[in-house]
Amino acid sequence: MKIAVILTTYNRPDMLERVLEGYSQQSDRHFELIVADDGSTSDTNMLLKGIKSAVDFPIRHCWQDDNGFRAAKIRNKAVNMSNAEYLIFSDGDCIPHFRFVETHRRFAETGFFLSGNRILLSEIFTKKVIQSGINLNNFNFNKWIKSYISGDINRLTPLVFFPDTSLRKIKLKKWIGVKTCNLSLWKKDFQQVNGLDESYQGWGLEDSDLIVRLINSKIFNKSVKFAAPVFHLWHPQNSKNQIKKNLSQLNNTIKERRIRAVKGIEQYE
Repeated sequence: MKIAVILTTYNRPDMLERVLEGYSQQSDRHFELIVADDGSTSDTNMLLKGIKSAVDFPIRHCWQDDNGFRAAKIRNKAVNMSNAEYLIFSDGDCIPHFRFVETHRRFAETGFFLSGNRILLSEIFTKKVIQSGINLNNFNFNKWIKSYISGDINRLTPLVFFPDTSLRKIKLKKWIGVKTCNLSLWKKDFQQVNGLDESYQGWGLEDSDLIVRLINSKIFNKSVKFAAPVFHLWHPQNSKNQIKKNLSQLNNTIKERRIRAVKGIEQYE
């Protein structure tokens, strides 16, 4: 099964470098990684040129002009660039657990998308990770307990691992809380719903719209919580000035039981 990891980024090469180190430490490195770049300066391109020769998986750079938050558009473009059968979505500020790709591959199942969760790092701990190159995948559970007690991370439970059982399918139609920082699905299912909807303006809810449409198309939620966490580096929140409009659009998708994106990936195919 060919896998593509689709990783969004925007002008944070310092974070992206740590995240790419996390992918270089994966137990399963049989994947291609496409950096979906929403308009970064040349610093990101320079970083990628230096890293490509140091890793044993292909890295490709999909870039678009900086014209505001357009994550849906660059993700669609990145998916279209790949010939992989299976897609793993994450972000350039989320360091993957060393079994992240392995678990998404192992738990993948026809008729389902996989949704995982994240552990939030504090602002101070994030700076230490970035500046000192702390390798989170070298932490044992005792060290994570100390990190939790000291306030470096917000929770421990995602680090408790449970196997692939029927319990992972008890919330088949759950879309609230599913995030594209830890999501995977078959490419054919992504194409069937016309990918992410680029008609959303600004940050927020375009990922929820995708999940609602997948469920409407009978592709259901299978959890990879307690199996494949990512470590989310702290950063200031994105502007939410379009959230009211985006929420109205999402409610229309739910009400109309829409399956296909209004403006999606088909324009690039």
